[in-house]
Amino acid sequence: MSEPSYAERILSDVRAAVAASPDGRLPLPDMADWDIFPFEGDLQIKALDEVVLPEPPREGEAGEVCNSCQRTDDEFIWTSANWRLTAISPAGLPAAVLLEPRAHHDLADLPPELAEEMGPILLRVEQAILSLGGIGRVHIDRWGDGGAHLHWWFLARPEGLLQLMGSFSSAWLDVLPPRPQDEWDATMSRVAAAMKASD
Repeated sequence: MSEPSYAERILSDVRAAVAASPDGRLPLPDMADWDIFPFEGDLQIKALDEVVLPEPPREGEAGEVCNSCQRTDDEFIWTSANWRLTAISPAGLPAAVLLEPRAHHDLADLPPELAEEMGPILLRVEQAILSLGGIGRVHIDRWGDGGAHLHWWFLARPEGLLQLMGSFSSAWLDVLPPRPQDEWDATMSRVAAAMKASD
């Protein structure tokens, strides 16, 4: 008999903890008491779904169409020979952009020459966002569960809004009302200009 997977062991531990709890649910984590936790009220932890193996293919994986690869350069706010920067839809944060390689790669298969360029290009994007002024921090995140084309998120926290600090910046991105389109477009133009100035 094969050893249980990580997912199966975690699910088993969760079921044991739930069975031992008075209300049949996992308790809220300590982070629910953090000042930066964006929610309050009667929250409950969702039950974990069953393990799904094999996992379904992501966009751009196992024959799935990659929407990033289908996009043309005019859909990006800045491009280079190897990298492209796109603005997400207007958000409540001062700036939010995605950086991706032009060629279809994920982080695990990024060729050495692109991996070597990645650090400096991440720094350039952060500096372009910081050049807007009034930015307390730029959070750089990588998630890849939806798409197999590597993309780095850059989320700008406004200076002075300490409640938006840390790992919940992505939650605030979806919670805050979006900036007006014209203001957002002007901000993205400034980020693009800062990137071009450092070419």
